[in-house]
Amino acid sequence: MIDLKDIVIHRDERKILSISTQIPRQGITAVIGPNGSGKTTLLKLLHGAIEADSGIYQPGWVELQSALVLHHTPLIKASVRTNMAIVKDSIGKHKITESDIDEALALVGLTHLQNQSALKLSAGERQRLSLARAKCQRPKMILLDEPTANLDPSTTEQVETIIQQMADDGCGVIFTSHHLGQVQALADQVVFLNEGVCLEACGTEDFFVRPQTEQAKKFIARELGWK
Repeated sequence: MIDLKDIVIHRDERKILSISTQIPRQGITAVIGPNGSGKTTLLKLLHGAIEADSGIYQPGWVELQSALVLHHTPLIKASVRTNMAIVKDSIGKHKITESDIDEALALVGLTHLQNQSALKLSAGERQRLSLARAKCQRPKMILLDEPTANLDPSTTEQVETIIQQMADDGCGVIFTSHHLGQVQALADQVVFLNEGVCLEACGTEDFFVRPQTEQAKKFIARELGWK
């Protein structure tokens, strides 16, 4: 388990995250909540991109060995394959092998585009490339910030299949999403944030069938269009 105890993060003297919870290191966990609730901040904390002002985070980002895919991942003006080759493991700084690249491109269905300029890829293809680059880092956990935002239904399904395959291969996945139907279909666990505070952390079915807080009930009703 990832254990977060009394974690507090401020930005411009404003508290943006105040959280105590546990998150499984295996399976797929969805982090959900209204805009500005701290979802992306939590992913960055887990990855080690930002530090908490106070609190305890165990086992810590070094041992967690995560790969972080933000909503907008920059690409260089080069081929898809070159964009893969420049990736370095965030911990061991190992060089990516040709076999690693071949395997990752095959996983995301981009082998046929490996020599094309990455800047000419569609939004969905760019996201699949970002997932392939994350896969090449050999992480124990992949952190995904709204991995299917602004994608059409067909491309969304492709990305969801890749995420499920990564989890099936033993890599833990934590993703943020505003699509509760997607959360119900993909996630094993849900972490619900509201105003930077974790109000619920439980199995996906329990969250949607038996939400424990009024904030969660209202959020589910609003997002799913319930009355």
